Amino acid sequence: MNLQTSVKTAGRVYKLFARRLEKLGIKTFEDFLFHIPFRYDDFSIVSKINRVQPGEVVTIQGTVSQITNEFTKNFKRLQKAEIADETGTIEVVWFNQSYLTKVIHVQDKIALSGKIDWFLRRLVMQSPDYEIITSLPAIHTGRLVPVYPETRGITSKWLRRQIYNLINENKNLFIEYLPDSTIAEHSLIAIKDAIEQIHFPDSLGNTDKSRQRLAFDELFLLQLSAMERKLNWNKNLISNSYSVDEFRNKINEFLNKLPFTLTNAQKRVADEIFKDLNRTKPMNRLLEGDVGSGKTVVSAIAMYLSFLNGFQSVLMAPTEILAQQHYQTIFKLLSPFKIKVGLATGSKKEGIKNQESGIKNKKQNKNHNSQFIIHDSKSTFDVLVGTHAVLSKTISFQNLGLVVIDEQQRFGVEQRALIRNKGKNPHLLTMTATPIPRTIALTLYGDLDLSILDEMPIGRKQIKTWLVPPEKRDGAYFWIEKQIKETKSQVFVVCPFIEESETMQTVKAASKEFENLKNNVFKDLKLGLLHGKMKAKDKGEVLTKFRDGKIDILVATPVVEVGIDVPNATIIVIEASERFGLAQLHQLRGRVGRGDKQSYCLLFTESKNLQTLERLKAMEKHNVGSELAELDLRLRGPGEIYGTMQHGRKMLKIASFSDFELIKKVRKEAEKIFPNLKTHPRLIEKLATINLKQVSPD
Repeated sequence: MNLQTSVKTAGRVYKLFARRLEKLGIKTFEDFLFHIPFRYDDFSIVSKINRVQPGEVVTIQGTVSQITNEFTKNFKRLQKAEIADETGTIEVVWFNQSYLTKVIHVQDKIALSGKIDWFLRRLVMQSPDYEIITSLPAIHTGRLVPVYPETRGITSKWLRRQIYNLINENKNLFIEYLPDSTIAEHSLIAIKDAIEQIHFPDSLGNTDKSRQRLAFDELFLLQLSAMERKLNWNKNLISNSYSVDEFRNKINEFLNKLPFTLTNAQKRVADEIFKDLNRTKPMNRLLEGDVGSGKTVVSAIAMYLSFLNGFQSVLMAPTEILAQQHYQTIFKLLSPFKIKVGLATGSKKEGIKNQESGIKNKKQNKNHNSQFIIHDSKSTFDVLVGTHAVLSKTISFQNLGLVVIDEQQRFGVEQRALIRNKGKNPHLLTMTATPIPRTIALTLYGDLDLSILDEMPIGRKQIKTWLVPPEKRDGAYFWIEKQIKETKSQVFVVCPFIEESETMQTVKAASKEFENLKNNVFKDLKLGLLHGKMKAKDKGEVLTKFRDGKIDILVATPVVEVGIDVPNATIIVIEASERFGLAQLHQLRGRVGRGDKQSYCLLFTESKNLQTLERLKAMEKHNVGSELAELDLRLRGPGEIYGTMQHGRKMLKIASFSDFELIKKVRKEAEKIFPNLKTHPRLIEKLATINLKQVSPD
């Protein structure tokens, strides 16, 4: 069997379980091998029946002398079996597992592993794991037994059997691909031994060595893969080189007419982007910056250069709210320079909104030959801003030169590839406000050039953040009401996701909080409700009222995390703040502090856990997103950093982003091996299977 075979295309049993297995990250048979145990049950002590003691966890082996289904006084089902060996007999009890009488038969030779305890004044083995003894080695009893992450309908016992069979059938395929020098230098065990011992170890020491090898491989292949994609991007793709010097005066004129002064960070990043655009290799840059740090302005500067060089630009945002906000910002910045900006969102009946700048029939820039061809529309655009609607077949580009993707992790790889394919190797700028620890950025996005906006706009006041314990909640409400009445401020109240994404349960929680605040706390104020399950039109109406000052307090789910810009909102209250990662709290906090008034962030929590409170206290001291993300990585580990930010992106299966030493060691090794990669054919072969999963080089 080919380990790359999809589970969906295999036998009937696998097809039935395919959807459930996908929840565990198992899509191919190879994925079974890297679905590793989270713990091991030690059933390695094998005892004779007459020697077992209460409280012991042991394995016994014997013959089934009887097995029956019985009912208790409470009408619960009980399965009782009697097991005998040459030293005596013992009763075994299970609860509500009626099928066992069809699986275990009298005279079967059986091994059982579990705890010995008292039951109705006699020694019994309660709810043990079992397996019928055959000529095959035991995998469920009498050894260190792996216990796996499970999902409904997929048990560790079933997974154990599939993985055991796969290892046995494919042993010859576990060919070593790491260079001998790498294995020796880092004291790694062979890949074949690592896979066998992580699942069916001879000792716990072997599981540690196996995990070390597999974690090293995962990070090492990720690094090499990123390096290879970057090399291919630079070597194979040719893009249009933008002239910068020719338009230096116009660029300076554009910068001088901006209604604000650029920060040093914005100037530095704009310069990095100009250098990229000046090359014949397409730009592939990730721009990271806190909410409000001015990423959109930087992208508008790049779009202006694109326009001067006769090329179109497109900006794709993950939500309609964010797309409209970007549209308004870019239109304000570019319209004085006779640049036509369009908006495409899925909910607009007309599909495309066009605000033309400049006077019709006026002579265009002589280098400018771009236009959008919108089917069923006579409109032409120089810059198009939109949601995934910009991918529509009804929108085609004659001369697309620059693609900007905001919050790119929220789009699928296929969507990102589709927008790039609308042009001939256009330059690519991806932006994110998600604070990414540098260790993760270098590992996950090693093939991208990284720019960081680490300054906030000049004159922007730091947001004061306070952790509010339960006993101070009423005082906080009184202070909020006073602020609204005295300074005409507006307030966000954010309720957390109850599950990993927005569900009706979350909406109900936000609705309940809305009713409570409206009827019991802020009776004299105007409140609004916003959540992700609302229709786009209703969301728009609520936001317009909030922007126009007709709503004092907006109760919302974390849908406000992306793209709501209300300069008059100066207070954000985050309910159950312990449920969020520091990075996400920081993003939510960025919803306020957009104007010139002092802004505040109040973190409400009912938690009494000292470690949790200490973590939340970090929000009072730190205002830089990447610092908070790095701190959260150390405190909580990688699995929970982003809360709901992941949006389906699988991070690491075995290694951990909080293992800074290993990441550093692996990166150093990858940099040493990569220049001579051609001399390692097996490693190249292995990399090919990794890169197959990379649909697009971005």
